[in-house]
Formats: sequence, C-alpha cells, structure tokens
Amino acid sequence: MVTSPFIMRAANIKSDHRSRELRRRVVLPARIRTGAQWSDTCILNISSRGLLIHSARAVEGSMVELRRGDHVIVARVMWRDGARVGLRSDERLPVEEILSLSGSKALQLVASDGTRIERRRRPRPKSYDARLCGRAWEFLGVATIVLGLALSSWIMVETAFAKPLALIGAALAG
Repeated sequence: MVTSPFIMRAANIKSDHRSRELRRRVVLPARIRTGAQWSDTCILNISSRGLLIHSARAVEGSMVELRRGDHVIVARVMWRDGARVGLRSDERLPVEEILSLSGSKALQLVASDGTRIERRRRPRPKSYDARLCGRAWEFLGVATIVLGLALSSWIMVETAFAKPLALIGAALAG
C-alpha cells in the first residue's frame, strides 16, 4: 500500500490540532471602557479566556476594561467584524460567577419598584446632591437678573417721569 506524503502530513496536523474551548452563548449587559470613554455593550458568548461582545466603541489592537457587576475584566481586542468584537483575557475568567449575575438587581432591564440601587463600590455621600446644588445656583442667577432688570426699569421710569412731575408740582404749588 502506497501512502501519499500529503495524507501523512494532514494526519500529523490533525493530531497536533488542539480543540478550542467550549463557549457559552449568553446575552448579558455590561459596560466597556476604551480609553476614557464608557459605553454599554452586550456579552454574546464567554469562555474562561475570552468573550464575544457586541459594541460600537472597541478599537482593534487596544486594551479594554469590561465591567459586569463586581467583575472587572481587562482584555485585548483580538478581532473585530462590524459591531462584533472578540476579546482575549490574560487571566482566567470566572464564567459561572459572571453568569450568575444575570439575576442581579443592579442589571435589571425592567422597571423597578422605585428603589435606587447603587452600582458604585463607594456610593456618593448622601449630604451632597449635585442637582440640588445646580438648581440653587440657577435660581440665584435668575433672581439676580430679574432684580437687575426691575431696578433698571424703576430708574428709567423715574427718570422719564421726573421732569413732567416736577412741572406739575410747580404748577400746583404756584
């Protein structure tokens, strides 16, 4: 029996080929940071070393930071096909822990019962409300402008009527 060198080479390549790790198909919301910009993304599949995400922000060849709940994943963009991006992490990913966050209240996509959920590790102080402070400054600015316009209107009306009223007063006195 004669065997071809091409068949032998193909058999060697097949035996050397390592099967790739099983990926779990998911649809999980997450946040991604590229440079200084944060945006929303969606994890489409996950394995212990990588992710497939759907994002418009990632740039090929760059490092990105992906946040899902308390998990921070630093990964390199390996490829990009439109909005689909393949990421590879240097560290092993805790797949089961990341998947178990799907029931987390912080990531709910439905309307809540009105209670606020803090996503930050260190919440903002309760005593400082930036919106309230901004509204106070806005009120102060508007009040200053209205007071200035009222005062200038008063001065203009007084100046306009000063001479005729003086003539009327002189005529009545005399």
